[in-house]
Amino acid sequence: MGRSKKGRIVNGWINLDKPQGLGSTQAVGKVRRLFDAQKVGHGGTLDPLATGVLPIALGEATKTIPYCQDHIKIYTFSACWGEERDTDDAEGSIIATSPVRPSRAQIEAILPRFTGEISQIPPRFSAIKVEGERAYDLARDGEEVILDPRPVYIESLELTDFTDKNPYFRAVCGKGTYMRSLVRDMAKALGTVGHIRNLRREAVGPLTQKNAISLEKLEELADSARLEEALLPVETVLADIPALALNAQEAARLKNGQPLTFVARPDLERLNKAGIDWQAGDTALAVLHGTPVALVAVEGPHIHPVRVLNLWN
Repeated sequence: MGRSKKGRIVNGWINLDKPQGLGSTQAVGKVRRLFDAQKVGHGGTLDPLATGVLPIALGEATKTIPYCQDHIKIYTFSACWGEERDTDDAEGSIIATSPVRPSRAQIEAILPRFTGEISQIPPRFSAIKVEGERAYDLARDGEEVILDPRPVYIESLELTDFTDKNPYFRAVCGKGTYMRSLVRDMAKALGTVGHIRNLRREAVGPLTQKNAISLEKLEELADSARLEEALLPVETVLADIPALALNAQEAARLKNGQPLTFVARPDLERLNKAGIDWQAGDTALAVLHGTPVALVAVEGPHIHPVRVLNLWN
């Protein structure tokens, strides 16, 4: 007999407002213990010094984590000019200083260089793996860490408040973009050095700081046996994916890992009505009476299950 999994079956998302000083893994562990959940993961790491939206997936929602990670993110932060730190944030040791303090006009002049598709070298103290080891583990051990530049996307970057030493910014960006690297690189472009402070993630797609919940509030709900009220549906992070309504027979086939074939005109009209580009190929969320059944790949008339979601019997 196989070993039974510990914990309860809990499915959904927690939009956690992570406090400063708590690592993402620690935050996930706290949520897991509160729910006594079998399976938990998160939709994008936040540094311990950062605050804000940390999407935490429970149960079947973990199958949708890649779709959560693909969402646009919104960050606010300040830059501390004049000090470069080995971690690129306030936690690290000072490794260089500069008396240069850029003006508002100088800062605004370089912002276009850091929007659109740009190349960025991640911080040495990051979770990126180097030959199987986390970069931050190697850096802490005193080893030289060389990370390759990678393409990232920054939709917009604006200066929201100006002071000589600690100007504030707001960035809207794609996955894999490091705000620590952004501040480091902006400082170099301005002829000075710098590191990031006051980093806050305000949104990951539909998960925003307005609908986020604190650990304290989660604990209050747990004490009053109302913890399930904090759960968001599994499909929350799939809001931008077209939904395809199925009948019970079609849903059963997908649940068993079998493909569907839509060749009749009414079936093809169902795809068109759902906004699915079946001729070019598309991804859709198959649902039965509003309950997610599977994420599917639509290739012409053929519909293949990509991730089956065990949310119905």
